[in-house]
Amino acid sequence: MFNRRKFIQLSAAGSSLAALSQTSFAKALNTTDQSTLPVVISTWDFGIAANQEAWKTLSKGGRALDAVEAGVRIPEADMNNHSVGRAGYPDRDGHVTLDACIMDELGNCGAVAGMEDIDHPISVARLVMEKTPHVMLVGEGATQFAVEHGFKRMKLLTPESEKAWKEWLKKAEYKPVINFENKQGLPGNQYNHDTIGMLALDAKGNISGACTTSGMAFKLHGRVGDSPIIGAGLYVDNEVGGATSTGVGEEVIRNVGSFLVVELMRQGYPPEQACKEAVMRIIKKKPEIAKQIQVGFLAINKKGEHGAYAIQQGFSYAVCNSKKQDTLIKGKSYY
Repeated sequence: MFNRRKFIQLSAAGSSLAALSQTSFAKALNTTDQSTLPVVISTWDFGIAANQEAWKTLSKGGRALDAVEAGVRIPEADMNNHSVGRAGYPDRDGHVTLDACIMDELGNCGAVAGMEDIDHPISVARLVMEKTPHVMLVGEGATQFAVEHGFKRMKLLTPESEKAWKEWLKKAEYKPVINFENKQGLPGNQYNHDTIGMLALDAKGNISGACTTSGMAFKLHGRVGDSPIIGAGLYVDNEVGGATSTGVGEEVIRNVGSFLVVELMRQGYPPEQACKEAVMRIIKKKPEIAKQIQVGFLAINKKGEHGAYAIQQGFSYAVCNSKKQDTLIKGKSYY
């Protein structure tokens, strides 16, 4: 007869097995291949120069957080890159607005969105994380905060960007062009609407990430994509790994994409498969729209394994570690 005592005993045994299983899985997730450390990965071909800067910190045993901030500052300052930082194309009203977020191994995070007149949004995002109780500051409030912490106001609309904007006004075509960042073999070409997302695993096995952009070229004034949104454009969980995204941010936000990728890795998915599953959910929900847009995800787990997957062909990511210096990898895609 199945009495209360037996039921309690069986329940206790089941709970112990479940706890053991969870502990074993957690240990498996945290088994880092030390031979791959440190490692830094970032989106697109302009990620190579960013990785090289991040590597200066990582190769000396520095913290992943310091590495990703230093790394993405390179494209932010690149006057030939019109999708990230001070040379970014403006919105349709002629305002250059910048977005960025950063997240460390402790779950701390900071972000700015729609910020004008400041050339390094990633560093302002880090200050938001470290100097305030908030996660995100936007618009003029973000600019004011930056100035109060020593940043100088500057005109971000460059002559080249202004010329491109005025040419666009003649046509007034509000439509992103898929993978325009890779046209003619150069980053930052006309209508480039992309981002740099970077993830680093330092010598101690800790993960941090950064994401920064000037947003979609000629967007509606006030539009914010996924890049500065924790869980969408970037997410880090030091028990599991990290993920970042690229492409049309609206679809990433709707699916909380980077958080989804990390949670899939928590369930045991390898990075590439986790990225693929996140992409497939976007395609499943809006198959017709998916044919016309690009969204890609990039991820790394605690073992140092990394991978990517995108809707359209053409997405690539850069890798730098002790074995693969300055390597550009072609991401797999659905189409």
